[in-house]
Parts: sequence; structure tokens; C-alpha cells
Amino acid sequence: MATHKRAGLIAEQKDLVNIPKLVSLYYCLTPDVNEVSQKVTFGTSGHRGSAVQKSFNEMHILAIAQAVADYRKQANITGKLILGIDTHALSQPAAISVVEVLVANQISVVVHQNDGFTPTPVVSHAIICANKSPAEGLVDGLIVTPSHNPPQDGGIKYNPPHGGPAEGEITTWVENRANQYLASQLDGVKRVSYAHAVESQYLLEQDLITPYVEDLCNVIDMQAIADAKIRLGIDPLGGSGIHYWTPIAQHYGIDITVLNEKVDPSFSFMPLDKDGKIRMDCSSPYAMAGLLAHKDNFDLCLGNDPDFDRHGIVCPGSGLMNPNHFLAVAIDYLLTHRPNWTEQMVIGKTLVSSAMIDKVCAMHNKQMSEVPVGFKWFVEGLANSDFAFGGEESAGAAFLRTDGSTWCTDKDGFILCLLAAEMLAVTGKTPQQRYDELEVQFGKSFYQRIDSPVSLEDKAKFSTISADAIVADTLAGDTILQKLTHAPGNGAAIGGIKVVTEKGWFAARPSGTEALFKLYGESFVSLEHLTQLLKDAQQIVAAALR
Repeated sequence: MATHKRAGLIAEQKDLVNIPKLVSLYYCLTPDVNEVSQKVTFGTSGHRGSAVQKSFNEMHILAIAQAVADYRKQANITGKLILGIDTHALSQPAAISVVEVLVANQISVVVHQNDGFTPTPVVSHAIICANKSPAEGLVDGLIVTPSHNPPQDGGIKYNPPHGGPAEGEITTWVENRANQYLASQLDGVKRVSYAHAVESQYLLEQDLITPYVEDLCNVIDMQAIADAKIRLGIDPLGGSGIHYWTPIAQHYGIDITVLNEKVDPSFSFMPLDKDGKIRMDCSSPYAMAGLLAHKDNFDLCLGNDPDFDRHGIVCPGSGLMNPNHFLAVAIDYLLTHRPNWTEQMVIGKTLVSSAMIDKVCAMHNKQMSEVPVGFKWFVEGLANSDFAFGGEESAGAAFLRTDGSTWCTDKDGFILCLLAAEMLAVTGKTPQQRYDELEVQFGKSFYQRIDSPVSLEDKAKFSTISADAIVADTLAGDTILQKLTHAPGNGAAIGGIKVVTEKGWFAARPSGTEALFKLYGESFVSLEHLTQLLKDAQQIVAAALR
């Protein structure tokens, strides 16, 4: 995909979404239940869509909220539900719709006070803490967010009592029930007016910021950051964690400057991404161009996406770190600076993450588990402290508290950003400097992901693809050693394929939330070798889908 001519430049008026119209369409357009693209569909990160395309409208959210209420009842989840919300335009009306349904079902809903935003990791952390002593029943959560997706998109995801993204069997149950409600024109969906909900005993406003901020010292060495006087420049990209950084700075005495304090549902302050769209992707150098302009003014610059489950690390001189590179150095640092973690704990990575992580784990004699894409595969391990760390190549990760107990079971952009600061404070080296040392030790690798449009027909074929469909025996001139359709770490289907040689690998899978085909590749030789590897991979995948 060619880079857009204005990539990295601030959005112009013509790039912006008409927010009043978008919100109006949320209420006015009715999805066609006979159109697959307009049904409720839970991917790796919940249901996502746009009101314009009739894939994220009031009916969808009312149906999903009732389906979650039904699931809670049959699963005997009787405690409070914590409702997270980000700064996308559709998040506010969707959150109101959720409240109207849950209150009608007599479910106690916890929201941050004064109509504040609540990031994904804060919801997960609050669920974990509440369920340590569930005196009033198990607590779960809903988060209204499409993550880093463009301003016109909406999203919603369910986190059951383990605190992390719901497993496939749960999301399938909720998805099917919600589509039944859509097909019946919401027959059976309970609902009260928002005015009634606000006055009821079931809508509970609480301070969700303070408990999270005060607990950070149990997962990050905050004192080391303060003592080293690390200067941090922060760009929340207009996201839901924007009001957390100042309390963090004040509580721990850390030098934090929030460089962008704007919250605007059109995200008019954002530079355009590679394809010319507004996308709050903190792993993209184009979307992060505003923060990159400050890279030499601070010891570190840090960014997050709208629901703060992703992290972007900017080091002086070198710029934005490749997410794979930061995962490798984060794991390397944690394995040498968390003495209370046990030898038996496992490091989890998705099978599209860099093989540098494999080398780091081998160096520390640490078992590594390679799982399919989706953070849900790390939830159980983090919940029972079998996994010390779980990370995705898309700049999302979480890890245990310093004492080896669970911090959260969803991706946490705050703690990964603060870990970068801790690493610099303790070692005197930026994460990029440490990664450069790893490359000297293990050799350089070259990694790329290509996103291309995919038809619904081909997207469906990926779910049934087999290793036998790969007829090639070489990749970029090297003998193919493995053809995988199931992850080696847990045996789960990957929804695509991974092909491995001695000198590199590629993986292909459809996006769980967008009409995209994702091709990942890594070469341990050169950029030229990676180019040939990806070219061969496209031919191999095309032949397999015929």
C-alpha cells in the first residue's frame, strides 16, 4: 500500500467526520439483519462498526447490552458491572444505551464520576481488585471503544469476571443472542429512559482514577522514576486516559508534561496515518508525528491509543520504537528486575510477534508460549500468575505485579509506558539503546505487516484453511520447515496460516474487526530477503485460497 501524500500531516477540514450527523445516524439508521456486515460480530476485540454503514447503531448496542445481561444471569454473575468509555463520538451515545438496558435489568452499573472517561486497563484492574473478595457477587465489565480505529467508528467489548477479553465461547453466545434480538426488532430487550436510569439506585458514580493511580507502585518502580528525575513528554492522542497523567505525576512526584490536552471527537488535531485516514495508532510514526516532534526535548516521550490498551515509546534521537522491539526489551528487563517472579512463570507472545522474543526467552532459560492473535489467549495465564507477561505485536501487553500476583488481565498502555521510564531510570539506557545491544548479540531482524482488503468469501475460507493447502516447499529460496494452522503454545486454531523457514517466517490471517487481510513477515537476513519472502507469501496464500 502506497503511503498517502499527506501522511504525518495534521488533518484538514475535508478529512474530518461530521460528528452531529454521525451521532444522528446512530439513532436514525436501522440495520438489515439479512446483511452479514450489519449484524453483531465479535472479533478479537469485541463488536466494531460505524453508524454510517449500519454496523454500529442504537439497535446493535441495545441488543448487545441485553445479551450481556442475559449471559450474566445464566452465568450467575450477580455483582456490579464496571462501564468503561473512550473519547470516540459514538462511545457516549452507546454508553447511554448500555446504561438504559442494564438498569432496566436491575444491574448495578459503575461509571467514573462527573461523566469521566475510563480506559480499558482501568476496567480490568478494577474487576481484578473487586473479585479478590466478591462479597456482593462477581464483578465484570463492558468497555465502549473501537480502540485506535478512525473517528467514525464505534466499538464495544465484554470483560467477564476474570477481567480480560471474553473467550470465544462467551462472545459467540453474546453475539448469537444479540442477533436474535435484532431479528425480532428488539422484542424482549428491557429498557428504561436515561433520565430514569440516572435517578435510580443502579447507576453508581465512583472515582475510578485514584485507586488505579495509587496502586501503580505495586507494578512499576515509581520511586526509581521519581528519584532519577526522568522527564516524560506525554501525548494521550485525545484518549480516555488523558485525566490520569496529572494525578500520576502529582502522587509520585514524577516530571510529566502532557503535550496534547485536547479531547475532540473529530480528532482534528491528529496527523493522518499512512493511508491518509485519521487513526489514533500509537504504533504508527505517521499518527505519532506530533509527539515525535518533541522526541529530543524529553528523556522519553510516550503515547497511547483512545482506550489506553496500547503504548507508543519514543526515544531521543531514534524516534518511535517498533512495537516488537519494545516487547523484546521489556521482557528482557522484567526477567532480570522482578526477583519475586518464579522460575515457572511463562512468557506469552502471539505467533505474529518477532522471533527476537524467542531469543530473549532462550537467553534467560524462560519458557515461552506462542498463541494465536488476540489478548484473550493470555487472560487465564495472567489471572492465575502462570504467565508473567503477555504481549502482542500491535503494541499491547500486560504483566504481573512486582510480587508476582495479577495486576490486570487486559492490555495496559499505562504500565508499558511507565516500564520504559523505569528501565531508563534503573539502567541508564533507553529501551532503544537496549534493543540495539540485543541486535549486536543476536543479529538483526526485519519485520513488516501488510494490510490488504479481503472479500467476505476469502475471509471465511481462512477459518477452514489447512496445512495441506500449502503446496509450496520453499519460501524466499529456503526450505519450509513448518506449516502451522494451530498455535504451538496452546494448540488453538490461528484462523490462518504460519509458514516457517530457518531464515524467516510469514503468517496470514484476516482481521477480526475489519475487512482486511493481514500478512506478517520477518527475515533474519535482510530487507531484500524480507521483500522476496512477502512476495512469495502472497502467492502461497492466493494459491491456498483458490
